[in-house]
Amino acid sequence: MRPPRFTVVGENIHTTRALSKTGKRIKLLEDGTEGIRYQNAEGKTRYLRVPPAYRKKHDYQEGRIKHLQIAVQQGLWGEGEDSRRGVEYIHYEARRQVETGAHFLDLNVDEVSLKPEQQQEAMRWLVPVVQAVSPVPLSIDSSNAETIQAGLEACDRGAGRPLLNSAALERPEALDLVRHFDCQVIITAAGQSGMPEDEAERVANVRELMDLADARGIPKPDIYVDALVFPIAVDARYGHHYLDAVRQIRERYGDEIHILGGLSNVSFGIPQRKLVNEVFIALAVEAGADGAIMDPVQNRIEEVFNLDTTTEAYRYACDMLTGQDPFCERFIEAWREGKLG
Repeated sequence: MRPPRFTVVGENIHTTRALSKTGKRIKLLEDGTEGIRYQNAEGKTRYLRVPPAYRKKHDYQEGRIKHLQIAVQQGLWGEGEDSRRGVEYIHYEARRQVETGAHFLDLNVDEVSLKPEQQQEAMRWLVPVVQAVSPVPLSIDSSNAETIQAGLEACDRGAGRPLLNSAALERPEALDLVRHFDCQVIITAAGQSGMPEDEAERVANVRELMDLADARGIPKPDIYVDALVFPIAVDARYGHHYLDAVRQIRERYGDEIHILGGLSNVSFGIPQRKLVNEVFIALAVEAGADGAIMDPVQNRIEEVFNLDTTTEAYRYACDMLTGQDPFCERFIEAWREGKLG
């Protein structure tokens, strides 16, 4: 059943995001460097140059190009045409997420540098760059509370109240930023010293953090609970852990709060990721979720709500995600046999 509103937090302006260096968006340019294809505001194809020094990085050696990391570094610290194209590239990523249904744009610069002061500088720079083209509010995302604060300070709120991503038991001080900046917040089901083992730990951690939020007077409608999604390829129980936690959290707090998660995490290491993501989003909604941190370009939410649940492909994916295909064997065999479309 479709919720009255399904909130999409677009996850693509994130410096961990990577493209395959042999993928369709990578082209060898005339000067011998590689370029990452994008379209400017006029719809013309342009290329963001991959700096020659990037080829020495471990990610590149393993076949990955972190395109948003390059765009932010070039836009902020580059010169001339490289800087201009870095900004254009970020605008491109922002526009296409909005055009495909994002309600928030998540910004994360944690991998732009190892130095906290440069991360904060990058966040202060990135926020107005994205705000210049975004009609939707921003989600300020970092593992560092000072970087989050830098982002919230830079928000002009013209498109609406921002979202803080995220508060957790290991850093409850982030809830004080929520009150200070009058923003909305994602709280996670992580514990004080690590990730939860199962649905019971998720629910217990959320309950403790909800009590801390309540003590600070944070309204429940401003809270988005991230019940944490882990890859189904690692453990067949991970789908159930998330879905059962969502059911229990929804039952406990009713419709006052929002429940989401990085739902595409479930498909890491699995072929046909688009199909797997769509089926898992549908299962999450059925369990009580009303949002997702996701790539709206790859997984169009309208397609999710129009899924044909009678197909063989849906059944294979659903069985895998609900633990009925413990080692993903039947799903992978079906993929190899061309049964998944």
